[in-house]
Amino acid sequence: MSQDVGLDAALRELGYFGKYNIVNYALLLFPVYLAGMYGSAFVFEASDIHYRCNIPECEGYNNNTWLEHAIPAKDGVLSKCQRYQSNNNSGTCSIQDFNTSIVKDCESFVYSDEDSAVKDFDLGCQHMKRTLIGSAHNAGLFLSLPLTGIISDRYGRKLALALASLMNGVFGFLRSFSSGYIMMLIFEFLEAGLGAGAYSTAFVIAMELVGPKGRVLGNTLLNGVYVIGLMSLAALSWWLQSWRNLLRLIYIPAMFVVSYYWILNESVRWLISKGRNTEAAAILKRAAKMNRVELSDEVLAPLYELEKLNTDEKSKDSSNVNHKLEGNMQSNLMKVIKSSIIRKRVVICSFLWITCTFVYYGLSINSVSLAGNKYVNFMLVSFVEIPANFVCLLVLDRFGRKKVLIVTYVLSACLCIGLSFLPKDQKWLSLVLYLSGKFSITVAYSSVYIYVSEVFPTNVRQSLLAVCSSLGRVGSTLAPMTPLLNHYYHNLPAIFFGSMALIASILVFSLPETINVALPDTVEEAEMLSQKRSKKESA
Repeated sequence: MSQDVGLDAALRELGYFGKYNIVNYALLLFPVYLAGMYGSAFVFEASDIHYRCNIPECEGYNNNTWLEHAIPAKDGVLSKCQRYQSNNNSGTCSIQDFNTSIVKDCESFVYSDEDSAVKDFDLGCQHMKRTLIGSAHNAGLFLSLPLTGIISDRYGRKLALALASLMNGVFGFLRSFSSGYIMMLIFEFLEAGLGAGAYSTAFVIAMELVGPKGRVLGNTLLNGVYVIGLMSLAALSWWLQSWRNLLRLIYIPAMFVVSYYWILNESVRWLISKGRNTEAAAILKRAAKMNRVELSDEVLAPLYELEKLNTDEKSKDSSNVNHKLEGNMQSNLMKVIKSSIIRKRVVICSFLWITCTFVYYGLSINSVSLAGNKYVNFMLVSFVEIPANFVCLLVLDRFGRKKVLIVTYVLSACLCIGLSFLPKDQKWLSLVLYLSGKFSITVAYSSVYIYVSEVFPTNVRQSLLAVCSSLGRVGSTLAPMTPLLNHYYHNLPAIFFGSMALIASILVFSLPETINVALPDTVEEAEMLSQKRSKKESA
């Protein structure tokens, strides 16, 4: 008997968005909102502010006309990292006091009044150190995703959410008191490595809270609130103008999410998967009371039958059962390893995921270097994700997964590469292209998540999805370093983004279409998806 039979029937009778679901969703939206801010806090925490070389022999002069004699300029902009050799002649800081034929690197810096870790830790012209702050944060995802997943699957969703949120709050708050660069780097990694799983756990609870027909709306709500978190981050940074105060303000609320361990009901679907069907039935009854509906005995009966069945099995010697399950798991894993089709699919899907995270996060991070107000630019680049998610829902079931992926990857590539051909004075047109590129890659990102879950067999789907997702974090880890490319050519990051997206669009052609196709349960059924594609092409 399927464990979901009683649950799906119960969810239909409860209603997909009754009072119980609305209350629980409202609670879950709060950690999702916080996650939107935490994921990109480093963008404003270690922003590249204005500074120049310190010229000790001239700093006492009130008239800054000597700067053009002491510091080389390009297109009317003074160099941030170089100065002219001093002759120490007249001491008047005139052009005669500097040898403009000899350029050397700065020994110390004069920073603007802007607030940033760059100023606090004297990171002037140490671009690798600055971008490493963001990379350290995103590298923490390699630890947080599997760690939180293990806790969530073994000990429950509530505990995983509470622990991850506590780690967010503690290490994020402590980071605001960093007295040095290394201390900041360590807390950046620990906060993400132990706390970034709060979002994925809240997402799982939300998806398990409703039936299939309610997941589309639920997913859209979660994505929308996450984007609001991103926009709030930029607004708060603009208002506070202090990265330390910003961290204290946004991370303290995470500690209140710990109370969810006592407030939030455990996922009914998780309880059933653990054989705790009586507890699951009790939660469903409370939900029915809140929604003012009466659950029929026929709906709850399968849960009690499963409870009795599980109790009987536990009373027997379970060593043979465990041995059989272990053997089946090893057998399925060997089938995946031996299947050239599945292996190729894993590699391609991982590259698609890497491309999405690389371009998605790269465009967000580099938006602060666009002409104009960096806070407004970041909010605009974040806002386009809301309509992008709605478009994704409209086009995926109408045009198919492959067509949407190919079109959005190609469109993103053309828009990003097209930025490099625009003259610098076309600021508004550049912003429009930039926002359009973020829009298209967001649609691709949402589509990839759905598509990858459809091309792998049920018995190893979660494992292979985790492999692709984990490898995809390579893109988000490298993305914070892309601003370094600006120092070689202003539009080099956009060209990199476009090239990656173009390669991804070509690779999609080798994958099968999954629209209106039943999810494969075995490796053999998953392989047949490609065979069906080949038959259609030959026909």
